[in-house]
Order: sequence, then C-alpha cells, then structure tokens
Amino acid sequence: MLSKKEVVDTFVNTPLEEDYNFLEEDLIKIANAFVAVATPKIAKAEREECIEFVRSLNHLVADKLKEKRGNL
Repeated sequence: MLSKKEVVDTFVNTPLEEDYNFLEEDLIKIANAFVAVATPKIAKAEREECIEFVRSLNHLVADKLKEKRGNL
C-alpha cells in the first residue's frame, strides 16, 4: 500500500513524544495496518459525499446511486 520510503519518510518527519527505534519492516507493517483500517472508512465517506453532491443536482439519480452503491 505504501512504499518503504514513504513509510520511513513519514515516520522520520512525524513529531513524536518519545524517541522510538522501530525496524523498517515493523514500520511498514504498522503503516499498512493503519491504511487497511482507514481505507474502507475513507471510501464510505467519499461515496456519501458523492451521493450528496449528486442529490444537489438530481435527487432521483442520487436515490438510485445510493441504492446501488450507498450500502457498501
């Protein structure tokens, strides 16, 4: 999901309260676990926002879109 460089760069550039010394492999596992948990929530929020935008244009189309994609 994230490249090794993205994970390490993010970790190095994130101000933390303590000094931590993680192995790069562990950082990648942690980062990918967060991404895996967040991805469906982000997709759901994006779907809901899309449906509301479509609703502002045409409520019938929005209702059908929600019927088809809203409950995933």
